[in-house]
Amino acid sequence: SVCCGAELVYHRRRELGTHAMKQLISLLCLVGLVSSVQIQDLDSPKDSYSDQPWSWECSNNKCTKQLNQDGTKHPTSFEVCRLTCAPGVLWPKPTGTVVISNTLVPININTIFVKSSFSGGESSTNSAVRGLVKKAGKRFVDNISAKVKGTIRVLGKNPTITLNIRDESVTVFQQHADESYQLDVSPNSGEVTINIAAETFLGGRHGLETLSQLIVFDSVSGGLVMPSEIRIVDKPKYTHRGILLDTARNFVSLDVIKKTIEGMAMNKLNTFHWHITDSHSFPFESKSYPQLTKLGAYSPSKVYTEDDIASLVEFSSVRGVRVLPEFDAPAHVGEGWQWADDATVCVNKQPWRDYCVEPPCGQLNPTSEKMYSILEGIYKDMEKLFDSDIFHMGGDEVNINCWNTTDIVVENMKKKGLGQSDEDFHKLWADFQDRAARIHEKVAGKSKKIVLWTSTLTEKGKVDKYLDNKKYIIQIWTLGNDPVIAELVNKGFPVIFSNYDALYFDCGFGAWVGTGNNWCSPYIPWQKVYENDPVKLLNRLGVNETLNHLVLGSEATLWTEQADDQSVGNRLWPRAAAMAEQLWSNGGKWDEAEHRFLLHRQRMVEYGINPDTVEPEWCLQNPGNCY
Repeated sequence: SVCCGAELVYHRRRELGTHAMKQLISLLCLVGLVSSVQIQDLDSPKDSYSDQPWSWECSNNKCTKQLNQDGTKHPTSFEVCRLTCAPGVLWPKPTGTVVISNTLVPININTIFVKSSFSGGESSTNSAVRGLVKKAGKRFVDNISAKVKGTIRVLGKNPTITLNIRDESVTVFQQHADESYQLDVSPNSGEVTINIAAETFLGGRHGLETLSQLIVFDSVSGGLVMPSEIRIVDKPKYTHRGILLDTARNFVSLDVIKKTIEGMAMNKLNTFHWHITDSHSFPFESKSYPQLTKLGAYSPSKVYTEDDIASLVEFSSVRGVRVLPEFDAPAHVGEGWQWADDATVCVNKQPWRDYCVEPPCGQLNPTSEKMYSILEGIYKDMEKLFDSDIFHMGGDEVNINCWNTTDIVVENMKKKGLGQSDEDFHKLWADFQDRAARIHEKVAGKSKKIVLWTSTLTEKGKVDKYLDNKKYIIQIWTLGNDPVIAELVNKGFPVIFSNYDALYFDCGFGAWVGTGNNWCSPYIPWQKVYENDPVKLLNRLGVNETLNHLVLGSEATLWTEQADDQSVGNRLWPRAAAMAEQLWSNGGKWDEAEHRFLLHRQRMVEYGINPDTVEPEWCLQNPGNCY
């Protein structure tokens, strides 16, 4: 039986038979659950609940407040009602079996213990994963502690959490890694036994994330409570679930980047795409060519040092997040390259509209040998610091006129037997891309998949002329109905969706060049993000469903021309959470997800993620009344 996209059952006893279980599922799907919540092992009820004017009751999948008139009735808190009322509190919605008891047990926050277990026991081969589990366990306890409001009045059972990890070799997310998990909870005398079985640490970490959402602070009893019995079987639909953050237009501090990673972990996103440099600034510390950083950073304090990056990569791995670096080329370079003679062209050239899409302009000179030497050094620096299995080379918004009006480029093209036609310049660009990829492979010591943005190099009739579908992944930033998307997939290219009409979170603000609104307005609401299903977009373009596997997933993007530390959090969140559920479990209709979404947004507030406000809190407390 399927209910709201997953088998969803709230029950009192594990002994429910198959027939009874199916009947209960049908009942829940049709009319919801009229909650009769029990909390075991609490102290004697208070004589008066005059400090609790409201009690919350679940009816027809909604928690509604009832006036506790004389203050003598034992009320149910809003948190407990939501935990025990279908469709529940989980975000993203699980894809498999979900069985959750509506009998709750109090747990002792002081005795939460997280440990790892391996089929062959502890050994040197699993020491790295054991270290990750230890750090993930500490993060779990810290996050549970953040739920407590006021003084704990009830100390309940001792929760013992065991992560049973089968593949002890996986410490970092890689494309198509197994992220599945099974969460089982059962009560024993004096303790709650919690087992999370997963193929890899990644799945085990996701299981902890789900568990944390099922523990709430009950404002009535004054303690932490959770369901006494749970079984959840879960895995994501898409392998690539990411966020792009640009830290070159405006510098973003390491603390805010880590807060972004924290939000990603809460939403089971796995790829932090770091657009670390651009024509505006070069904040990446290059040991091979320190002049790039010295001249390119906004200030000496606005630099990502090797230690900063190592810290971020380690921080991210504990949270199941891969850090994917991007060095965007051959366009989007400028500041920091002033020393490099003929390696760059059109740097801050005016009038800028003739040579780039936004100021300051700047492109690499694809005919310069010095440029290729510098490029090798940058790749070497990045490969030393990042452990990603793929690499992003950018490759968008190349301005042909820039090269065509630069004498040294045109002269060197003539020596290569090239003219000045559009096709000649694309041949020059493709030759640059091929050589850059070979340099990267040499530096990395192996061939990695390269990600490129859609561009005029990937336009209709061009992509397979210049690029190999076995080497390249194409990241789509055009409209979601662009016919080029169909051509890319039909020609065998794996794709990542960042279609700007749904996943560009810098859209909908005032223009920063000139007046009016910025180029991609209007603002994109969470509802549109939630319903941006990559496969449906593909199928609407007429692509056969047998090619759906070429859709790796999506990334929400935040370009920071108009964002910095003060606004990154509320630009990304909670809209990126809407994308997260779409990618994990294919979402559904936004109005059916709205209440869980509002609850999850509150959860992010508790954890200090700084999400934007979506609706008045009244809508959270009165579900279904705000649309």
